[in-house]
Amino acid sequence: MIDPWRLRMLVQLDALGTVRAAAESLHLSPSTVSQQLAVLEREVRAELLERSGRRVRLTQAGLLLAARGRDLLAGMASAQAELDALDGEPTGTVRLAAFQSAVGPLCLPAVSRLRASHPRLHVEVAELEPHEVPETLLTDGADVVVTVTDDPRYSWSAELEVVPLGRDQLVLLLPVGHPLAAEPTEQSRTTTASAAGAAAPVDLAACAQEWWACDKPGSYMDVHVRRLCSAAGFAPRVAARFSAYQLVVQHVAAGLAVGVLPALAVTEATGVAVRPLAAPVHREVAVVVRRGTAQRAGVAAVVEALRDHPPVPGLSAPR
Repeated sequence: MIDPWRLRMLVQLDALGTVRAAAESLHLSPSTVSQQLAVLEREVRAELLERSGRRVRLTQAGLLLAARGRDLLAGMASAQAELDALDGEPTGTVRLAAFQSAVGPLCLPAVSRLRASHPRLHVEVAELEPHEVPETLLTDGADVVVTVTDDPRYSWSAELEVVPLGRDQLVLLLPVGHPLAAEPTEQSRTTTASAAGAAAPVDLAACAQEWWACDKPGSYMDVHVRRLCSAAGFAPRVAARFSAYQLVVQHVAAGLAVGVLPALAVTEATGVAVRPLAAPVHREVAVVVRRGTAQRAGVAAVVEALRDHPPVPGLSAPR
């Protein structure tokens, strides 16, 4: 009999490529994973790994079992989902992850509503960069993810289900009083993304000589900003880098830089002027789950709570 726990280790090794990465994803030590994979080989009476020093790779038998293992584990999850549905009341823990600017306006209100409507359901919330989503879901690092679907660094696997939530847009942040912000008004001193929609659009090329406050190198927003600036004919002069969007807002508010952020991230921004881009950039925001898990009562409840959200400034209906 094949042990599902050990089978998951093999599937994780196939997905992530190293014993260490597989161990980290399962919150185990590398030695534990190595030992249990050796036990799995004895269980199936086949050599699953080729070992060369500290390196391992899956044999043909290992690749076959990993592929079948994914199907088996998905089937087990689906069976558990059907059993949970018999009771009807969502229970247990659901791990929800989202990109930074979606946590506050989308995820936390949904979790708050779920706590009131389903007190036996516990939802853990974590921040997750969009490019980390496929691997995180496929390696069982999260159950439900809110993300954007336009990051060119990944493609969606057939093993993932995507449910549209809405459309976000990228907006330009300027210090109040900046020439491109026009005459400062009370609206621009305490502005929202909806106010940005009514303001005059700004051609990004006009910011070629400005200092910029950006996200961390290689992050989703850093890649986006560099691509937008390149299309406008320049490379941004970076004055500061922050992983927290609020620090980008504060840096701009201090008059030290300009920046581009998602509209969802600046719904309560103060001390800055928010302007739409002359060449609009919209992002598709979606909920993503592993195929077969949406039938689980807890996962279904979280997805429904996210879809059934009240109006959110900066988020329009899905395309």
